[in-house]
Amino acid sequence: MEDRVFRDAMGKFATGITVIALEDREEIKAMTVNAFMSISLEPKLIAISIAKKASMHDKFKITKKFGISILSDSQKELSMVFAKQVPKDREITFNMLDNAPVLDESLVTLSCQVSNTIDSGDHTIVVAEVSSLNVDAGDPLVFYQGKYREIK
Repeated sequence: MEDRVFRDAMGKFATGITVIALEDREEIKAMTVNAFMSISLEPKLIAISIAKKASMHDKFKITKKFGISILSDSQKELSMVFAKQVPKDREITFNMLDNAPVLDESLVTLSCQVSNTIDSGDHTIVVAEVSSLNVDAGDPLVFYQGKYREIK
């Protein structure tokens, strides 16, 4: 099957949008990720899938602590900036949650510690334990059929 057919089929599954961020030599690096899921309650585990060609891929071998910001419907621009769909034209401020960088005004912020990585095709699945979280009110930013959507 062709890549485009597979990608279009997977686009029929609506996802939330996250920004993952980590510190690399005193500098915060971040990227948009929609391949995110919770996988366990005991211990509290999540998983993200990172393309091997992504600039942040190898950072997870060095830095084990990272933050996840589950974006609200008011954060579409941030998603596009960290997906490199639009230029970063301003300084973006990160806060620290249990020593992990997270974005203000997100629906949920998580501080995570890498517990395992799984080589899987052209991606690596990063399994991480959640050490701390914050939850705020609002509606999520959603991605469906290649477009950003809002829940109404």
